[in-house]
Amino acid sequence: MTELPTRILGDGVSVPVLGFGTYPLRGDDGVRAIASALEVGYRLIDSAVNYRNEREVAEAIRASGVDRGDVFVQTKVPGRDHRSAKHSITTSLQVMGLEYLDSVLIHWPNPSQESYVRAWEGLVEAKEAGLVRSIGVSNFTPRYLDEIITATGVTPASNQIEMHPAFPQVEQRAADAERGIVTQAWSPIGRGAAFDAEPVIAAARAHDVTPAQIVLRWHLHLGSLPLPKSADPERQRGNLEVLGFDLSETEVDAITALGRPDGRLFGADPDVHEEM
Repeated sequence: MTELPTRILGDGVSVPVLGFGTYPLRGDDGVRAIASALEVGYRLIDSAVNYRNEREVAEAIRASGVDRGDVFVQTKVPGRDHRSAKHSITTSLQVMGLEYLDSVLIHWPNPSQESYVRAWEGLVEAKEAGLVRSIGVSNFTPRYLDEIITATGVTPASNQIEMHPAFPQVEQRAADAERGIVTQAWSPIGRGAAFDAEPVIAAARAHDVTPAQIVLRWHLHLGSLPLPKSADPERQRGNLEVLGFDLSETEVDAITALGRPDGRLFGADPDVHEEM
């Protein structure tokens, strides 16, 4: 089993440097896949109300035999619950049968609703009530980050955004870092679109590893926290084995240079895309 090092978030909470994404793992197969991830060494499990698999995550933790206190459980408040975020968190706890969550994020800002500040206030209240250890956001641009920080005086510990070689989020990562926010990466491998790109192939050959491992190691060098998803135990294991080699600055820069303005997987611009 691979043991991952940890890093400290801005709020002082310790988190593994790499996590496990669970969308769209559901049902018995989902429980088995998530339990397998825990058994091979993942300790950060990322879920969301809208993934409809919070119950499966909790069942997988129990099935894996891993102590609850050793697992960093993260979920997300959906757009429909922005005005009742604390209640949404309470419901997630009931669904999962847990006493607390390690991290809760606002899933999308949904700017047309104009309620992301209200949602953030709800997360702050939930943390003060001991329902969650760490709070953050997902898909928030600098504008939305500054609005919620100004309104509450509380800075998100994490910002989970789409990030992969085709969309390296250089400006957003810099904005997160300036505010002391750790960038988490959803779809960190970008569905494998960069696996046949020359910088990735060359680095994989040089280090005798897979293209997926190169991309995940690239994330770690950039300071992002990737959340790869796989139901296959061998791929789960391989995705964890990214600490035994280092990329050069030249290799990191070459992979970052693969980025392009239209590199999003499905046009999920936080100023436009909304999820309820």
